[in-house]
Amino acid sequence: TKAPSRKPSPTAKAPERTSTPSRTASTGPKQTSAPVTVSAQAAVEAEVLKLVNEERAKVGCSALSANSSLTALAEAFSDDMAARGFFDHTDPDGATPWDRAAKAGITDLGGENIARGQADAAAVMEAWMNSPGHRANILNCDFKTLGVGVHLGSGGPWWTQDFGY
Repeated sequence: TKAPSRKPSPTAKAPERTSTPSRTASTGPKQTSAPVTVSAQAAVEAEVLKLVNEERAKVGCSALSANSSLTALAEAFSDDMAARGFFDHTDPDGATPWDRAAKAGITDLGGENIARGQADAAAVMEAWMNSPGHRANILNCDFKTLGVGVHLGSGGPWWTQDFGY
């Protein structure tokens, strides 16, 4: 078969062009994947960060940024406390928060808060804010980053906040 010619036929009159062709409005990209969902653990950890920043704003401190390394450290410690059945800043092997941070390659750990048994983010924040030492960490304007870890499970939850400079 012969492809149609792009030349106008001798009898066709070329259309006059007085303006550029109009374009139809784009509706934007179409969603091609399912909405992002987060785990209950991640949602609770994010809520703690939000509540911490609300408390800091009340006293004029800058908001803390989530830090993935500190979050991994905090989550691992909450998991370890649950797995090995202890509740202390120093683990059964004698490692302190700074020992654990150094082992993970973190050099800017400033402080740690832990808690156990509070059912949700609001309850653990209330407990921490009612404790002078924990409150001091939350409201320390020198801290700039935060990692929150929670282990949800029977006998808990176990909560850890690791603050960084």
